[in-house]
Amino acid sequence: MSQVVVREGETFDSLLKRFNKRVQMDGILSEARRRSHFEKPSVQRKRKAAAKRRKSARTTSTIGSPNARR
Repeated sequence: MSQVVVREGETFDSLLKRFNKRVQMDGILSEARRRSHFEKPSVQRKRKAAAKRRKSARTTSTIGSPNARR
């Protein structure tokens, strides 16, 4: 569980901003969304394979382009 300690003289808005950033970095919300419904193992494999294909296509398509990130 993510925790943030209130700093001396810190406003509630800045505390909330730090907490939200910590939750985002820890991946708590994405994990909760992923676990909200049961996903069969076969569906998990298909989803992961599709993500691999998308990532591979993205990297291979940018290898020869002049605007590729380095």
